[in-house]
Amino acid sequence: MKKSLFLLFAMATAATAPIALAQADAAAGEAKSALCATCHGPDGNSELAINPKIAGQNARYIIKQLQDFKSGARPGPIMTAMVINLSDEDIADLAAYYAAQAPTLLGADPESVELAESLYRAGNQELQVAACSACHSPTGTGNAPAGFPSLGGQHPEYSLQQLKDFRSGARANDPGGMMRVVTERLTDPELEALASFLAGLH
Repeated sequence: MKKSLFLLFAMATAATAPIALAQADAAAGEAKSALCATCHGPDGNSELAINPKIAGQNARYIIKQLQDFKSGARPGPIMTAMVINLSDEDIADLAAYYAAQAPTLLGADPESVELAESLYRAGNQELQVAACSACHSPTGTGNAPAGFPSLGGQHPEYSLQQLKDFRSGARANDPGGMMRVVTERLTDPELEALASFLAGLH
């Protein structure tokens, strides 16, 4: 199992090769973010549970998702329409702006914390499910160099939908299929517990 996880990690890292962000301009990104604010809030802290919080998300992950929406690698007709005319410079500037914002935190359901924390920090060895913290960090801040997203403070409704979409294959833009491998073995109650746990993780 360890060998396969290391292989997946290597594939994911290779698939999300470093993107030049040296010239990205956060101030320019703020000026370009007016349309994004309609759904994601002026600082990236969406108040609508169906729209993800992107404040504090690492720039590399944001860039990949916007490029995936633009190319069709990640389905989403609304987002595809929003990004279709964005240049690489626009995308980098927006990513730099949102990465610099501070995310707000929510609270987790106390009844689901024990189950979720065990899965997040240790995985499930019996089912060969890797710990979420291995890629997303113990505090849920992600791994910016590898392009693994921050999860802490995210709306549980949004997180749950993404987990289910990875499990069903509706979302398949995870490098090396890592998220699909992890979620395919988890039940609805486990995914629900994780989504709630992530909302208060920091």
